[in-house]
This record gives sequence, C-alpha cells and structure tokens, in this order.
Amino acid sequence: MAEVSLRHIEKVYPNTEKKKKGEKKSNLKVTEEGVLAVQDFNLDIKDREFVVLVGPSGCGKSTTLRMVAGLEEITRGELYIDGKLMNDAAPKDRDIAMVFQSYALYPHMTVRGNMEYPLKLKKMPKEEMNQRVEQAAEILGITQYLDRKPKALSGGQRQRVAIGRAIVREPKVLLMDEPLSNLDAKLRNQMRAEIIKLRERIDTTFIYVTHDQTEAMTLGDRIVIMKDGVIQQVGTPQEVFDHPANLFVAGFIGVPQMNFYDAELIRDGSGSYTVQVENVHIVPSEEKQARLRQNGVESQSITLGVRPEHITLLGEGENMLHGAVEVTEMMGSAVHLHVNFGGRDTIIIAQTMSLEGRNPVHFGGGNPISFTFGGNVIHMFSKKDERNLEA
Repeated sequence: MAEVSLRHIEKVYPNTEKKKKGEKKSNLKVTEEGVLAVQDFNLDIKDREFVVLVGPSGCGKSTTLRMVAGLEEITRGELYIDGKLMNDAAPKDRDIAMVFQSYALYPHMTVRGNMEYPLKLKKMPKEEMNQRVEQAAEILGITQYLDRKPKALSGGQRQRVAIGRAIVREPKVLLMDEPLSNLDAKLRNQMRAEIIKLRERIDTTFIYVTHDQTEAMTLGDRIVIMKDGVIQQVGTPQEVFDHPANLFVAGFIGVPQMNFYDAELIRDGSGSYTVQVENVHIVPSEEKQARLRQNGVESQSITLGVRPEHITLLGEGENMLHGAVEVTEMMGSAVHLHVNFGGRDTIIIAQTMSLEGRNPVHFGGGNPISFTFGGNVIHMFSKKDERNLEA
C-alpha cells in the first residue's frame, strides 16, 4: 500500500535576485517571506495510482515532486506516505525512487552495475540482488545490454536503465521528473508505451512530472494541471479535456489548442441562452443550458472556446462565420487550416475524406471559407475571472 497525501503544501524561496532589464516578469506570488513557488497544494493519491503533474515551465511541478522526494524542504504543509508524516524524514527513509531527465547513470559502471548500485548500498544478498536486476531487465527489455556501459546505449536504452535502477528497489512510490524530454519524438512515443506496460507489472504508485500535455493525457489516471504554483484543475484526462475548469486549462490541454472568440451570452426572459459571435447565433445544448441556469449565469460578454476538431466547414449560407485560409498543413488523414477570422487565427481540423475530392492546397492563399460549430461543443468562460461558466 502506497497512498500519498499532500496537505496545504507550500514552498517559499528567498526573493534575493533583482529583476534584470528585459527579463520577463514572473507571475509567481511574492510575499515579504519570499517567492511562493508552490501555493496551498492539496492532493490525495491512491495506492498504485498514476498521477501526472503538468504545466508550463516554472509552474512548480518539479518543485512539488522534489518536496515529495525529500530533495526540497517543505516550507509549510504536511506530506504523508502510507499515513506517516514525512516532512522531516530523510530521502532514504521515504521508500521512494526517482527517475531524472538526465538519466544520471554512472559512466564507468555497466548496466548491471548501475542497477545493482542502490541494492549494494542496502547490503542486499548477492542472490536476491541478481534476481531483482534480472527481473527488472526482463520487464524493460534490456537483458541483452546488462554488460554494456551507458555510452554504448541509445537515449531510450539509457532511460530504461535509469528506470530499472529505480524499480529494483521496489519502492512504494516512483517519482519521474520529465524522463522523456531528452528523447526524440519517435522514442518518446515508444517509451510512453513502455511506461504504460511497466505500471501494470509493478506494485507502485507513480507521480510523473511533464510539460508535455500529450504525455499527461496518455499516461495519467488523473492529471494535475498547474500554473504559477497553483493547481488549476485535477481530473481524469477525459474530464479536463471535456470540461476545462478555466481558460488556462482549456488552452493548455488539446493539440492544436482550443480556438477562442469574443462573444456575447444572452439570457432571455424564459431563462434560455444564446451565444452571439459576430452576426451568428449559437444555441447551447440543453445540458449546457441547464448548467448555466443552475449557476445563475446572467447575460454577459464571454470568451467562447471551440476545439479545432469540432468546427464544421460549410458552403455559403446564413448563420455562418466567414474567414480566409492563410496556411494549410497537410497531416495525412487530416488537414489543419489556419483561418484569419476577425484578425485572429482560427485552426480548423478537417478530415481529408470529408473534403469530397477537393485538394487541401486549394484552401490556401487567402481563399474565403465559411464555418460553424454546434451548441453541444462550445465552452463559455467569464471575461472577469476566466472560469468556466458551466463549472
């Protein structure tokens, strides 16, 4: 059993550096105490759950992971592993293992030597040590490389060794800090699949950090989306995709990212809602209408969000939006159209089979295009605080 609870966790760094000229201003909260890198972080992680912390650089996700590992001191709050308070426990006493972005392998040791090293520190009997190394190597498909040095391995193979060195310890919690960011796209895809297989074969709780939302969506049982040291939303991949809590989550999750439009939400005397974009009126689905009524949402200016794959291309007619195609990206089974709509870029994903024989290239060069979207796929966000009005 390996449950992890983080309760009101905060990390403050001394604010000793002066802002340099031309340096981008940080959005992290600054108090008299210092820079608040992680604010009031609360999360309960179940036994054997795979939780992914995701967000842009500097959002506090790696700092949070390092506090769980004991590599960073917790300023405030409580960390529990299996119900035991771990704030002051040394890293070696937390029964965790960590896989880093940089592999951190000993170059003078063989693969076997690297994997044996943490077990030798524990003075484990030779027979049990060999058994654990062989088993981990078999799970990760690196048995044939046990006698090689790290320099003779590819990036993906080195990362497998780093993971193997972690899992031979049979830790209660396995922490992974952007382990795939040094690999090329093809290897990242392969290693994602390997990690999914791995979590099915070992009895361990995973906490995984990445800035890549594709990794988060494919790996996590739940995703924790962070921004400026604050949790924005926690949910399953499908939940955060279908029901983003705010404008930031909506723009961060999804590739290509969601399109946003200035719009008006209009509530009539009967309590029914209509969204107006330019001269087009979109009627939200009854499910969305019910949530808006339940939240007591009144008429207001909003930011309307629509995912590229939910936009429909049309011919000429009424109740359509009109723009000009500036860039066409051929992606094989689909084409991504970058449309200038009201001076802003709208991305539309169209399946090539749905284009009825029209060459996608013909959409480029400023050609006019008409499109629309249904009231069941729209997302409505407050202009004041950017929250999802349905949440």
